[in-house]
Amino acid sequence: MALWGGRFSSATRDEVALYSESISFDKRLYRHDIEGSKAHVKMLAARGIIPQATCDAIRAELDNIRRRIEAGDFTYDIALEDIHMHIESALIEALGSEGARVHSARSRNDQVALDIRLYLREEIDFLIGEIRHFQRALVGQAAANPEVILPGFTHLQHAQVVCFAHHMLAYVEMLDRDAERLADCRRRVNVMPLGSGALAGSTLPIDREMVCRELGFDRVTRNSMDAVADRDFAIELVNALAIFAMHTSRLSEDLILWCSQEFGFVELDDAFCTGSSLMPQKKNPDVCELTRGKTARVYGDLTALLTMCKGLPLTYNRDLQEDKVAIFDALDTVKMILKVYPPMIETMRIRPEAMRAAASDPALMATDLAEKLVELKVPFRTAHHRVGSFVKYCRERGKRLDEVTLEEMRETIPEATPEFLTLFDPVKSVAKRDVTGGTGYHQVAQQIEYWKNLLA
Repeated sequence: MALWGGRFSSATRDEVALYSESISFDKRLYRHDIEGSKAHVKMLAARGIIPQATCDAIRAELDNIRRRIEAGDFTYDIALEDIHMHIESALIEALGSEGARVHSARSRNDQVALDIRLYLREEIDFLIGEIRHFQRALVGQAAANPEVILPGFTHLQHAQVVCFAHHMLAYVEMLDRDAERLADCRRRVNVMPLGSGALAGSTLPIDREMVCRELGFDRVTRNSMDAVADRDFAIELVNALAIFAMHTSRLSEDLILWCSQEFGFVELDDAFCTGSSLMPQKKNPDVCELTRGKTARVYGDLTALLTMCKGLPLTYNRDLQEDKVAIFDALDTVKMILKVYPPMIETMRIRPEAMRAAASDPALMATDLAEKLVELKVPFRTAHHRVGSFVKYCRERGKRLDEVTLEEMRETIPEATPEFLTLFDPVKSVAKRDVTGGTGYHQVAQQIEYWKNLLA
């Protein structure tokens, strides 16, 4: 490659060029590469390293290259390997030797580290906005169904009665932590590596702080070797994406169950389901199922990054070229999830009657009995044992908990009063859970209002 030196006496073999190219995937960094180069040459001119006229010509031609790329009037050649060399080659083709001045005081090592940070910073900002949209969809369903109740589950067994809105808001909380993780990761992404060179900095009198200000970074990297060698900021981002995908996979599993005939709690709009190639009656929640599969894919991207970096000596190694494959795949996958889930949630139809019927099993109020005993000063473990014995008593006689008389209840719960017979109302059970963070109607209404205001 004449572009970066005369060290080699023979050309790269075609199969090696194909093996080592990255332009097929890193061309999406073109805007960030151009943005970084424009800031870099502005600094070079300000420091007297290149003439101001050269700087102006390079910046103008970089804008022209960007227009050509966006218009589809730009030719890619695997012999040029990556987006950095494509843009530099185009500069040299247009400006001759003056265009070659663009690479003064930098290496592809710190150049790609800059480009990926610029790219990820932008992607993080976009993702946070999309997560907020997802949250608004969930809050909207909660607000539209504030008094709908359904059984809550532990171990996939009916446990206690909860508000449907409370269930939706649980995912709002998870997504909020996902957004927080991304925002926190952004602080470590937003550090400027350019000027680190290949690994040791530069002998030229560059002004890294000027480039930092020009590109809107918080600070410059403090160690040139670390700046070009590490990708922990990208690993951290993909880790945050994997956690987000895990949360959406859990929501998907809830929806898959709720759509089944056995539950019948919700119905997804036809636009988010598919049919069967054989069975005409089928309506499958394929979007939700695909999300479970795509979550595994994001996990794979995270594992690929961790494994790729685990054995690399300082500083830069070509292995790091492969980081973008995993990063881009994780980002693209999560962005697809974020594109489809808000409208799917917004158009989801709730079936309150089915939820209420499932929530009316008096066994779901067994804990209410135990806590009523605690109010009567019975130690909780004693109360728990007595209510357990009462449940066993009813099962052995084929009765629901609300079908016994007070005398029958007193055979296992001697402290029972007539009030105990009124504790099997699921609506009242929910209403009584008026503690901070609980599923009580008042608490849920406050949380809905909180999220509406926060996400407005």
